[in-house]
Amino acid sequence: MGETRVDLQHLLEDLRDAYTGALEETILTEVVANALDSGATRIRLLPQPADATLTIVDDGRGMQRRELARYHDVAASSKARGEGIGFAGVGIKLGLLVSREVVTETRRGATHVATRWHLASRHRAPWKWIPPPGLMASRGTAVRLSLTNQLSPLLDAGYLEEIVRRHFEPLLDAAFDGFMRRQYGDRVAFEVDGRVLTRTEVPGFERVPISIRLGRRRTPSAIGFLERYAVVPADREGIAISTFGKVIKRGWDWLAVTPPPRAHISGLIEIPDLAACLTLSKNDFIRTGARGASYLAYRKAIQEMVSRQLAAWGDVRDAETRPRTARLERDLERVLEDLAGDFPLLQSLVDRRVGGQKRLPMPGRGDERVPAPLFANMMADDEAGGEASALPRAGAPAKQPQGSSSPKPESPPRSPEEAPPSGDQPVPETEAARTGGLLHPHRAASAGALDTIVGRRQPARYGLLVQFESRSDDPELARLVDSTVWINDAHPAFTRAIRSRSLGYHTALAVALALAPLAVEAHAEHTFITQFLAHWGSAEATMRRTGGRRRPKKSA
Repeated sequence: MGETRVDLQHLLEDLRDAYTGALEETILTEVVANALDSGATRIRLLPQPADATLTIVDDGRGMQRRELARYHDVAASSKARGEGIGFAGVGIKLGLLVSREVVTETRRGATHVATRWHLASRHRAPWKWIPPPGLMASRGTAVRLSLTNQLSPLLDAGYLEEIVRRHFEPLLDAAFDGFMRRQYGDRVAFEVDGRVLTRTEVPGFERVPISIRLGRRRTPSAIGFLERYAVVPADREGIAISTFGKVIKRGWDWLAVTPPPRAHISGLIEIPDLAACLTLSKNDFIRTGARGASYLAYRKAIQEMVSRQLAAWGDVRDAETRPRTARLERDLERVLEDLAGDFPLLQSLVDRRVGGQKRLPMPGRGDERVPAPLFANMMADDEAGGEASALPRAGAPAKQPQGSSSPKPESPPRSPEEAPPSGDQPVPETEAARTGGLLHPHRAASAGALDTIVGRRQPARYGLLVQFESRSDDPELARLVDSTVWINDAHPAFTRAIRSRSLGYHTALAVALALAPLAVEAHAEHTFITQFLAHWGSAEATMRRTGGRRRPKKSA
């Protein structure tokens, strides 16, 4: 009888490659994340350069003897999805790649045990019970990594502090203390090389608090802030999204919102509900199924708030110089639907496909009772309340637009008793408004519709999007990020296309070039681009023949 064997070193290297950061960064963030999942309120990082060891001690729940034994199994975890941000003890297991040995000591109640673990060969990682070395005085868990590299960054206290501050920013910002208390109870304290990390304030910026409410909840489902700097620090550019205090993404690409080059905007939004939407590596979010729909709904709410605040600050592109993309995106949908059969890798970018979850409860049309939408609002000083008051403004407060509210989708004429309050001002339609807008929470509450509202089911847009960005130093016409094609409007070819009124063809060519590496192998990219442009031309001809509507295909 044969026996299944595992190449442990190869498996650990594959796990390492699943993360975008450096190996040392991954080890540290995963160990801290698992300490937070254990209920720790104090986490100490103790580097010893003389001995080439790093000890991480927490005061969490600790482990029983059988739990510590299972802790050495690959991908073993007692946590269910959505209950934490650590990935099955991956930090400790990846530590085997950079350590001569890993000593783990844990105490829980009367149980006080310890083990020694090391990677002996590609297929063997033996461990054994040892007497507790006394790395901790009370309950919790301590891990000591004996590093093979005497110059490892894990021995640098400055590096440890930088990683903790960057990856666990919500836990070090007093604005989130009240909100994070739901998950961790008491405030979490970090200590690096005997020094407690303090809450630092960056002077010279404006901070605008934001809040997101979901369904009938009276307390925010997510909170955060936007900041405007005179000069934004390089490590704080863009909007960061975190869950359970761990930053998952940062930047502008994931949000599909592009500020003008002069904007110096940063921000952070904490959304605990998205812990259930994390991928297996806890390094990104799922974009398919029910969990993907939840992530995309939150992202749409963030897009609305960020776009509105950029407009309030005046940090928006000139509407006259920014091309309208509605018709371009409709043509792209037709082309992708036609090509998806020949190029299966494009299926993820098709908005409407057979068997897909593409219709969600959206407000505003019909008389069907559907669940309430995602409510989002920009919190002003006079209307902030509850836990949102824990977000003080720093510096000069930014002025909010009067009567501003989230845009809503078109709706049929209302009866006089359903007419909106006279203070409501019309908001120009945006892409988010066309695909299912958001309602102001106070307006929804006044209508007594926090749980269900009147409206038929509208298709939610999850397919390919076209956005514009300025990258004067980039020779590429466009690039594909997630499901968004970013067209470089600073490219000389784009400027020529605008002057010669050939923006449609330029867009088709740019999108084809961006999608080609995804759809086919390198040697077949020319064929794909040619076929894409052929379908692009036929899509426009079909739209002209049918008066802008695509004829339905006849069933066999």
